[in-house]
This record gives sequence, C-alpha cells and structure tokens, in this order.
Amino acid sequence: MFYVDENEKDYRFGDSGPKYLMKGPRSNFAIVRFNPGQDFPAHYHNIMEENFYVIDGTIDIYVDDKKITLNKGQFIHIAPKEVHYVKNNYSEPITMVSTLAPYQEIDKIDAPDFIPQN
Repeated sequence: MFYVDENEKDYRFGDSGPKYLMKGPRSNFAIVRFNPGQDFPAHYHNIMEENFYVIDGTIDIYVDDKKITLNKGQFIHIAPKEVHYVKNNYSEPITMVSTLAPYQEIDKIDAPDFIPQN
C-alpha cells in the first residue's frame, strides 16, 4: 500500500507544473497545473507511455504533427517515442492527471527542434 496527501507535495514550478504524488516503482502519478500561457517543453520518452486526463480547464497538446485540444473529462494516451508539447493557450488554469509507465528513473528526452503544428 502507498498513501500520500496531495497537500504535502509541491508543484515543480511553485504554483504550476507537475506535482508528483508517486514516482515508481512501477509508474508515476502526478497532478499537473498550467496557468494561462504556460507550457511544458517538447519531449518524448523511449520506454514510458504517458496519459493525461483533464480534471478542469482546456489544454492544447501537440503530439508529433497533430494538435489535440482537451477539455474537462477528456483523456489522451501518448505512446513511447511520440514527441509531445503541452501549452495552455486559454484564459483559465488547467488541472489534469498525468501517469507514466513503466517507471524509468530517466526517460525524458528533450526535443528542442520540435515545431508545434496548428
């Protein structure tokens, strides 16, 4: 068994970004918040697959050559090696759940040359 209170964890960027409630041993689980205009740099994973489920708000997720707009109650699965970039292009904060599996201590590869398509 594993138990954690979200209030005991911090967002990576103070009031936004991922807030990991669990990292390993088999998967990661995070609450993610992006304020209007914030983004997360393009990257991919060699082994881990990533899922996002929107709790509140609207977010644009760019996966390879596609732009997907997600709203409350919507889910996206991103397979290993799919480059993805996340941006809140809207006027309200976004809150979503992120899971990654199988757990790898290091498996985020930056994709600085990625250009999001509209």
